[in-house]
Amino acid sequence: MSICAKDSSGPYHYGLRKHLVQLAKEHQINYKVDIYPYYGSDASAAMRAGHDLVHGLIGPGIDSSHAFERTHKNAVENTEKLLYIYLCSPLVEEARP
Repeated sequence: MSICAKDSSGPYHYGLRKHLVQLAKEHQINYKVDIYPYYGSDASAAMRAGHDLVHGLIGPGIDSSHAFERTHKNAVENTEKLLYIYLCSPLVEEARP
């Protein structure tokens, strides 16, 4: 699974990314920190619209987007695990707005 550091609009919230990486390490979730220089997300659109929020992006990595997409079952399962663990974790100071 991928934890995105930045996309075409710029970096995601550094404290949140550090928190997600730490949770993945603590719970032995297979992950990679990645960048998406040619793509944007809903979080990036919200930031461009002027919202002041902590934003991040996680998900299964894909190959050949917008044509024939391929992803691995383990990436989907690891994304689910990290999301669950994040939602159950206390909010750390560095991931606050």
